[in-house]
Amino acid sequence: MVHLLSSEVRQLLHNKFVVVLGDSVQRSVYKDLVLLLQKDCLLTHRQLKVKGEMSFEQDELVVGGQKSPMHNRTSYREVRQYCSGHHLVRFYFLTRVYNEYVQGVLEELQADKHTPDVVIINSCLWDISRYGQDSVRSYRENLENLFRHLGQVLPESCLLVWNTAMPVGEKITGGFLLPEQQSLALRLRLGVIEANFYSSAEAGKHGFDVLDLHFHFRHAEKHRQGDGVHWNQYAHRQLSQLLLAHVADAWGVELPNRDPVGKWIKAGRATGEPGLGVERQAQASRDPQVLLPTPSLPPRRLRPLLPLPTPRLPLPPLLPAQPRPISPHPVTSPQFSFCPQDTYFSSDHSFQSDQFLNYFHSDVPSSTQTGFDFEGDFMFSPQPPRPSFPTPYQQWAPVVHRGFPRNLPRGPYVPWRRRPKSHRKRTPALPEPRPH
Repeated sequence: MVHLLSSEVRQLLHNKFVVVLGDSVQRSVYKDLVLLLQKDCLLTHRQLKVKGEMSFEQDELVVGGQKSPMHNRTSYREVRQYCSGHHLVRFYFLTRVYNEYVQGVLEELQADKHTPDVVIINSCLWDISRYGQDSVRSYRENLENLFRHLGQVLPESCLLVWNTAMPVGEKITGGFLLPEQQSLALRLRLGVIEANFYSSAEAGKHGFDVLDLHFHFRHAEKHRQGDGVHWNQYAHRQLSQLLLAHVADAWGVELPNRDPVGKWIKAGRATGEPGLGVERQAQASRDPQVLLPTPSLPPRRLRPLLPLPTPRLPLPPLLPAQPRPISPHPVTSPQFSFCPQDTYFSSDHSFQSDQFLNYFHSDVPSSTQTGFDFEGDFMFSPQPPRPSFPTPYQQWAPVVHRGFPRNLPRGPYVPWRRRPKSHRKRTPALPEPRPH
């Protein structure tokens, strides 16, 4: 898995509608994705902690949150949306995996004029801690009802990714727990593992993808917040890269060939463990009895993330070299030194690939240079003198007119706005003189 830059994420999700459903952890997933679509930096501690704000990084609060009284009850609602010309990301806060509110959300998505391309969903901690002693059994029933409803509502082209619940700490002080439930931390840790088993099996039964976040972050306790439930900005950037790599693999997109992010996420490969935490099944047909492709078929060709360069036409033959005049002084060649690329400037914490690798204790060597490395100075050889006579092969360079507004392509998520008319008053024309 490679670390995708903001420009590459915008290209991967170009003209895509992404929906994220879940609790506060999934809200941070939504926030990091919205931030990564705009710039290469990490979330701040305050951005991770605050909830229900009116605006976050150019998004808007649609329903709930600070528009209504804030509380930690199961009836809390929050709907957020980030919309640009070519990207649409929406978040729904859930306190239960399936109930009347979730049914209304799915019906809203079905009636929306924009069809979701990716749906990322998880709900676990609220389900197994706030709905009585028989919460695990009701959770399994709600999972079956949820995936059945999703199969009826979502189109075949939509990619659904079920995120398993991330590991919780030994001491939990999250807002979803009541004060009298603080002693149930050990029981909740085991309940999360059991719930992840049932949810993964049910998602695979209906042909949906599963991203096992509990597996990927099982050894990342140092990146978990003090409340035992939430995670810091480095863990959420790793989570976003896992999601984007999964989406690219599902769409058959070839990612750039760069140094991987954090070898710790692939510890199972070194030991030969069978499960790597990422299970993806073809969603073109959600029939559980889908036949696997035969080994005799050739492997599929992945389409590159960046367009291939167009072939250039051969250049016309050059004129024969003219005899060089004898110069009384030696000709020296100018030397040019290449400056490093400018560093990205952002009002938030800047995120670098090497900094990310250091936080996750990667033992994969990565390059600290950007651009190209030249061992010596770049030298221009002496050029022959220009002939004084006109040549029939001489061509004029194209003229570029600057200062005109660019004709940007219209995005599917922004209404077309007409250019405002000018309010300048026209000078009335003078009457023509009458003939005498």
